[in-house]
Amino acid sequence: MTTDIHEHAADRAYTPQLRRSAPAEAASFSAFMASTVGRKDGAIPPKYRELIALGVALTTQCQFCISSHTGVLKKLGATEEEIAETVFIAAALRAGAAYTHGMVAMRHFDNAAE
Repeated sequence: MTTDIHEHAADRAYTPQLRRSAPAEAASFSAFMASTVGRKDGAIPPKYRELIALGVALTTQCQFCISSHTGVLKKLGATEEEIAETVFIAAALRAGAAYTHGMVAMRHFDNAAE
């Protein structure tokens, strides 16, 4: 048994099996994604929706999401500069979360028994 939990390109071959094994949930997930990230008529334009999705994918480190959203962004006319800025915005927020969690660590340190 393997303990490797990282995504591999070959993992995409399991998509039909996963969808077939939970068809109602898979359909609901697809509809949810289409009606949120893929929405065309919202107050937030499609390219901005995809830039937000990419930023989230970068912070959650989902390789498949990064690939998918970057591909859609290219089709939507996003520039290299927009992708790069999204990367650094996501990095700053990820770093900010580490900083604020550092405050939690300090609280735990202060409250730890000696």
